[in-house]
Parts: sequence; C-alpha cells; structure tokens
Amino acid sequence: MSADTLNLAAEGGGGLFTPGGPGFEAPSVGIFFPSPWADYNLPYTGGFNKYVVLLLVATALVALFLWWTARRQSVVPGRSQGIGELTFLFVRDQISRPMMGVKGDKYMPLLLSLFLFVFAMNVMGIIPFLQLPVTSNLSYPVGLAAIVYITFIVVGIRAQGGVAKYFKGAVVPSGAPWWILPILVPIEIISNFLIRPATHAIRVFATMFAGHLLLATFAAAGWYMFNPAAGPLFGTISVLFSGASLLAFIVFTAFELVIMFLQAFVFTLLAALYIGQAQEAH
Repeated sequence: MSADTLNLAAEGGGGLFTPGGPGFEAPSVGIFFPSPWADYNLPYTGGFNKYVVLLLVATALVALFLWWTARRQSVVPGRSQGIGELTFLFVRDQISRPMMGVKGDKYMPLLLSLFLFVFAMNVMGIIPFLQLPVTSNLSYPVGLAAIVYITFIVVGIRAQGGVAKYFKGAVVPSGAPWWILPILVPIEIISNFLIRPATHAIRVFATMFAGHLLLATFAAAGWYMFNPAAGPLFGTISVLFSGASLLAFIVFTAFELVIMFLQAFVFTLLAALYIGQAQEAH
C-alpha cells in the first residue's frame, strides 16, 4: 500500500471512487522484509529488525505463562495452575502419548516448549501494532526443525545402540530383497534426512506467510475503498464495500487464529512422531 493511498484514506477519500485517485496496490512480499534498525555487519543475519523484537516478545510471553501457571503449586490447583495443567495434559494426551506412549513423557519439556513457542510466534501476526508472525520468516521454523532433527537422530543412536545400527534401520527397509535396495536406500535417505526436516519447517512457514498476506490484503482493501466524501451514492457504496472488507478481515482473523493453533499442534505432533520412530527399530 503506497503512502499516497494511505494519506488519501486518512483524509477521508479512498482511491476507488476518486477521479484520478491512486490505483489499488495490494500488499506485496515486501511486508515480510522489515528494514533493520541496527546492522550486525554479519552475513545472513538481517540485523536487528522487527522479527527479532517479536521473537523476544514471544519468548517473554511463553516464559511469563510458565511462571504464572507454576508459581503457586498446590494439591488443589488454583486457576493459574489449572490452566497450566490443562495445557500440559493436552500436549501429553493429544501429542506425546499417541505418538510415543509413556516413553514420551521424558520428552514433555521439549514438546510443551515447542508447542507454546510456535503458537506464541504465530500469534504475533494478529496482535495489534505487532501484526507479523515470526514464523513467516523461514529462518525461525528452520531453526526449530533443526533442533528436532538433531534430537531424533541422537535419540535414535542411543536407542538403537550405535550410529551404524540406527542409520541402517532408518534407511534399509526390513525384509526388502537385496536387489531392490539400490533403489530403496537412496529414497529412504532423501525421505528421512532431507525431505522430513524441510517439510517440517516449510509447512508452518508457508501457512503463516500466506495467511498474513491474505489478512494484509483485506485490511488494505478496506482502507482503499473507504471514501464517504465521494457523494451520496458512491460514498455510501464505498462505506458498504469497506465494511464488507472489514468483516472479511475479522472473520479471517478468527480463522487464522485457529490455523495458528493447528500449526503449532501439527509441528509438535510431527516432532513427537519423529522422536518416537527413532526410538523403535524398523
């Protein structure tokens, strides 16, 4: 959205019904590349920008939630402890145990932290004045996927009794005839150690990227069409169009909140699945 369009909207005149007004400029991918406020002079860092601030905010929110729910432990839980226990039980009973059974209980600190952290980073996209999901920057999901990737490999090596046994079990399908192994082994290597971590990170990134771009488009369209000064007829029509765009923005914001929760759930579920598979012999 250009500065001219914003200025015209602020003055009460959108471009839709204004002769010679600026054309509508839909939000572009540029909204996902905020200018850095400070440069580290290091390659691939991007400097100190909005993503870094929102990452710190998300981290603080998770830490505050955990402190708030665990600060007063008692046999009869209060409201804050009850919320914390419900969150813990949700991750354990809906993610950890279905994927790993009771063996997964020792990984609950990791899984609970992943779920809360991914959800907090996603929610940054709908908080007023912040409105940028941290996970819409691919580097952050990649970092979390890398943690899961390293974890399930280490778990697999320990559970299977060595590096050779783990990687053999992971890439050589049990019971497969020897003559088909030259085809199956490369497929298993690519699937388990390349595609798996890539899709783990890209899934949440792509969803948050597309969802935020959709919300930004509805918000920009609402500003663009709002022009009550365009006359009795066109002014009324512009307000109606703008209201419809605002309603769509509210509806899709609520829908996006559900998607943010689901993406945190799926990311953590896949982490539990990968760790659980690493513990068992194929």
